[in-house]
Amino acid sequence: MRERRAAQERRRAREFEAFVAGAAGRLLRTAVLLTAEPEDLPAPAAERLLTLALARTYAAWDRLRGEDPYDRTRQEMAAHFAHSAWRERLPRALRHGRRPPPGGLLARLSPQERLVLVLRLYEGVAEEQTAAQLGLPAERVHTLCLRAVGRMRSNPPAGHAGPPVPVGAPAPEPEGVPDMSAVPGPLPPSAPPPPEAKAVAP
Repeated sequence: MRERRAAQERRRAREFEAFVAGAAGRLLRTAVLLTAEPEDLPAPAAERLLTLALARTYAAWDRLRGEDPYDRTRQEMAAHFAHSAWRERLPRALRHGRRPPPGGLLARLSPQERLVLVLRLYEGVAEEQTAAQLGLPAERVHTLCLRAVGRMRSNPPAGHAGPPVPVGAPAPEPEGVPDMSAVPGPLPPSAPPPPEAKAVAP
């Protein structure tokens, strides 16, 4: 019995490590967009967010039952981000029309706008699915997405000005959406902790 359990643990660790090797780069970029940290600097908040989500995915690995581990990890990231930052207000400088504080591509947006924009337009999650995951009406998600796009278009970040970039999504999207997949600067090739770290403090 002990040997069988050890073999199962080794198999799970191999599967999880293979998943992380293939998905960690994009998941980290999603986390950086959510935390709005500068893309050309270390992103400790994004790494913590991703580490927690990966730890929860690993803990539930044997119960996924065909569920896409990428989707599961993204949902964990979104849920934790929403729980920790949902009620954060737009920075005072932005409310008074001043230049935004130094930060990443989406630093000018509120956490709600940032989360909806990342899920809808960077990750391509359907409006109804986004609404269900965040516990919001679909109309509210639609409004937040439009408002976020409007903020980005009216005050484009330095170095990101240019012609509107259409979003390749099945449903029609607002024009002029910033191309978040082209965030400048390579992200640090940091890897999450080994699978043994099943409990990570937020």
